[in-house]
Amino acid sequence: MGYQLKAEERGASRRTPPLIFSALRGKPTKDTLPNNKFMNTLNTLQQTVTDLGIPKLRYHLFLCATPTKPKCCDPVLGLETWEYLKSRLRELKLDQVAADSTEEGSCIYRTKADCLRVCQQGPILVVYPDRIWYHSVTPMVIERIIQEHLLQQQVVTEYLLYNPADV
Repeated sequence: MGYQLKAEERGASRRTPPLIFSALRGKPTKDTLPNNKFMNTLNTLQQTVTDLGIPKLRYHLFLCATPTKPKCCDPVLGLETWEYLKSRLRELKLDQVAADSTEEGSCIYRTKADCLRVCQQGPILVVYPDRIWYHSVTPMVIERIIQEHLLQQQVVTEYLLYNPADV
């Protein structure tokens, strides 16, 4: 049995942007063409992407730091690790894009995750776009990951959980 869209998901509701559903069906109509409000929102969104420096991101780090159900680590350790990561990236100015920078890959973003589903030997850290996963990430380990992986492109093998190059 296939998934059936509800009427409002098919674009019947005016609250749902009909452009999305029309694009999926490939049948644009005058009702589904972008209006000024939609285009202004799209332009604002594009400006936000530019302002945040997203095109210049080198890495995006995801840290399982404060799990709701603390299975993988003590939440105090997770929060301590998260605070260290934030402050260290800020201190090294790796969390910002230089206004005059034209170089891609000049910035590192970080996101605190509730759970990365490993639920053991945490905190867990994922480095994208490398798809490298680390376990047992403490402030000391974060420092090594920053110095070795992020700045020198060398995987910190002692804390390696997964490396797609090993598969």
